This record gives sequence, structure tokens and C-alpha cells, in this order.
Amino acid sequence: MAKACDLAKQPVKHSEYREVTYSDRRWRVLRKLRSRTMEVMECLQKHRIASTVHGSIARGDVSAESDIDVFVQNPSSSFLIENALEHDSFPISRRFVVQATPSYAMKGYIEIDEQRCVSFPLMKFRSVERDFYKFGGEANLALLRNNLRVKGVDKRLMLIKPTVTGHLESSIVGREQTVASLLDVSIATVLDRVHALLRRDKVGRTGVFIEEELSADETFEMVLKQLADQNPAVRRRLKLSGK
Repeated sequence: MAKACDLAKQPVKHSEYREVTYSDRRWRVLRKLRSRTMEVMECLQKHRIASTVHGSIARGDVSAESDIDVFVQNPSSSFLIENALEHDSFPISRRFVVQATPSYAMKGYIEIDEQRCVSFPLMKFRSVERDFYKFGGEANLALLRNNLRVKGVDKRLMLIKPTVTGHLESSIVGREQTVASLLDVSIATVLDRVHALLRRDKVGRTGVFIEEELSADETFEMVLKQLADQNPAVRRRLKLSGK
């Protein structure tokens, strides 16, 4: 669900600190996007499925085009997520699996519309992968209901700290250890994201290892098994998950 505007958000390498004040329009956009997010999260909670949202929706520094990725960390099965959405009449426009690199866990995505999706791991995350969500800013339903925002790092490698009037932002390049402590993530996570985003700034966005759309009669678990049978790299990563 990458948007063209993501490519314009390039990392900031020099030391920078500034205060951003939100306009009335931006506050309205944030309220609207969070309302659309909570619709999905409340649906899942009603079916006893815990979820979070990460990125700009959690931090608050949204634009009208911001993606809404609701994340289910511990799904017992993809069927339960799909059943919950369908029970509450959420349309499912597309289902697909993505594995960014052979070393990353494969994830399932259920696209509701052009802006909203539900994602979940199909393999056990490494700790650094789970930290990615905290690194970018992650909020649960209770935080959204209470109109609270969280700290996190955007695609420009800018640390976003919410304020009453908007946010403060500053570059994390050269401050990786401080940022790791501030966000309660490992230094390995911060260094990994800095390396990946600076590399993307230099060489452009690269393709993912695997991205495959599901047909109407396929399940996520079925496609995962097929890919593992066909691809040794998927098998190796799956083995690390203990599956």
C-alpha cells in the first residue's frame, strides 16, 4: 500500500530540530483517520482479537493520504480475522502475503479499501522485527479512544514527539543510542532502520522478496505452505519460527 508521497519523504541527515504547529484542517484529518482506524480495531476487539496501529496514525503527523495499517500481533488463525471483518460488513477487497527479504517474517495483509488494511505475521517475528512497530510509533485502541499520541520515527528518520499544538521533530542520525532508549527498542532496530532508509534514499525503493495475492478459495495458511514447499528460503525462515 505504498503511496507516491512516501518516496518524497527522504531521510534528513543533518542535525535539525523544529516545532510543527498543526492547522485546524490537519487536526480534522487526524480525527477522521483515527475514527476510521477505530472502526476496524473495535470490530476486532469485539471478536476478542487485540490489535494496534502504527506509524503516523499513532504519532499524529498524518496527511490525508496516510495509510491505516491495523496490526494483529498474535492471530490464532487468519480465518478468525476475516470472519470478524465479514461479520461486521467490512469489505475485503484483496488478500496478499508479503515477505520483504528472506530473513524477515512473512506477513498476511487483508485490504479493506485503498487506505485501510489489517496485517498479521505468518511466522514468528524476530525481536528486531517486532521493535519496528514501536520504532515507528504504535498505539492500541485505548490510546486512540483517549485521543493520545505516541513518539516514533517517520520515513525521513525524524523523531516525532507530540505536543499540544502539533509535534516536535528532530533527526535521529547520529543519535541512534539515545533514540533506542527513548523508544524502548534495541539499538539493533534503530541501526537497521537507519541503514535501510538511508539506502533507499540513495538507490531508491527496491522490490520485496515475495508478494503474492490470494485467490478467493485460498487461505493464508495454504499459501504459506505452498510457498514453503517451493522455496528453500521460505522453509528456512519458517523453521526459525518453530513451525
